[in-house]
Amino acid sequence: MTPHRATDPHDWPALLALIRRAFAPMEGVIDPPSSLHRLTPEGIAAQARSGEVWVIGTPPCACVFLTVTPGALYVGKLAVDPPHQGKGLGRTLLTLAESRARALGLPALELQTRVELTANQATFRHLGFVQTAATAHPGYDRPTSLTFRRTVTP
Repeated sequence: MTPHRATDPHDWPALLALIRRAFAPMEGVIDPPSSLHRLTPEGIAAQARSGEVWVIGTPPCACVFLTVTPGALYVGKLAVDPPHQGKGLGRTLLTLAESRARALGLPALELQTRVELTANQATFRHLGFVQTAATAHPGYDRPTSLTFRRTVTP
């Protein structure tokens, strides 16, 4: 399946439902809770206007948010619907992110994952990402998130 860029008008509620299903296994595992709890269809539409939202499938079975930051393309809300996991859709979206970074003249991809999500960390390392930082959410005296970066090949 080929990713397409989501723009208005789009079924933003269906995309939010996909992200919620994909992120459900981390419920009660990560502390603090995911920012997903604050995400709304309007917030996804705003992301599509200020950055990029890419989707696979109709209805959506995978998505990623891309945001230009200083020196990197930030990869956020990478989500694959549980019945579609293990089929390479996440890798497809990361390959797309790399081509978007290249097209935008950015030297790297950057993403964050939670400290507790060790399987995600292993996957990102396997895909060539290197941990570059550990940060704490406000009010925490311990790292809660890990930042990973991967150089974009020219």
